[in-house]
Amino acid sequence: MRHAETITIGEGGPVVSRLGLGASVIGGLFSAVSEEEARAVVRRALELDVRYVDTAPLYGLGMSEQRVGEVLIDRPRDFVTVSTKVGRLIRTRVSGSEELPAGMWHVPDDIRPLFDYSREGVRRSLAESLERLGLSSVDIAYVHDPDDHLEQALSEALPALAELRSEGLVRSIGVGTSDVAGLTRVVQEITPDCILLAGRYTLLDQSGLAVLLPACEQYGVAVVIGGALNSGVLADPSPGARFDYAEASADVIARARRMASVCAAHGVPLAAAALQFPLGHPAVAAVLTGVRSVAELETNVAAFDLDLSTDLWEDLVATGAIVDSAPLPSGALA
Repeated sequence: MRHAETITIGEGGPVVSRLGLGASVIGGLFSAVSEEEARAVVRRALELDVRYVDTAPLYGLGMSEQRVGEVLIDRPRDFVTVSTKVGRLIRTRVSGSEELPAGMWHVPDDIRPLFDYSREGVRRSLAESLERLGLSSVDIAYVHDPDDHLEQALSEALPALAELRSEGLVRSIGVGTSDVAGLTRVVQEITPDCILLAGRYTLLDQSGLAVLLPACEQYGVAVVIGGALNSGVLADPSPGARFDYAEASADVIARARRMASVCAAHGVPLAAAALQFPLGHPAVAAVLTGVRSVAELETNVAAFDLDLSTDLWEDLVATGAIVDSAPLPSGALA
């Protein structure tokens, strides 16, 4: 089972399954997910040996972490690798709170994230995450979306995470964002244990390939890929599908449909190619899948485990969907 194969983050770091559960959606991304269904998703993921779960305070404004923690509470601590993020505190709405896109999270209107990349804010954020998760430590902590706060992330947030790592509250540290230029700078200047690259090494957007992924390979920084389905359009390229959290344009849907036609000619779903494509790059350790139901989870696990032919990848390159320089997956993982 390809999805259950594992790889170690860094030297002596946590072990992640090649397919991880991204727990943003079970926090109520775009539409509400019941507590029962959210817990069922996490339980089923663990049953299927998806042993890496990524969450964050932003996801459901604390609700995702709580729901993950409710399932993990009766599991041995080494049963699953858990990552969360720092940089946002969940507070009652105040002046300076982050304004979220309408309908993005189905949460009370009086609660909002508050950016805080200071040393104290990072330590406070992790402490609150541990309380919501019911854990004494996490395996990976990422600085979350420091795009407009990169200088403070470099000078305060990442050093604060390094302190927490030395104290045993975190095993590996990194940055998670879609900002390719910012991540490249982090890799070159700080050399974190890992990064979480969201939506920028996919069948629709390979902007992470030219500089960032080679830098990660050079410096030995493990890459976790989020948003491999680009918010859903690579699972179902229908009108109204989302791309990067917004409604996909007609051009994006047309591109995704052309890829889907290539995949259909080989008898496989587009989602299978989308989920497996990032693992062709040697710097990529794992791919996250965000789902809102057990059925979606099982579908994506099955897609991840399908054997895809070399001819399929070559046909996708021929259509221009994959740039010529992208390393292609080659069957079983090392």
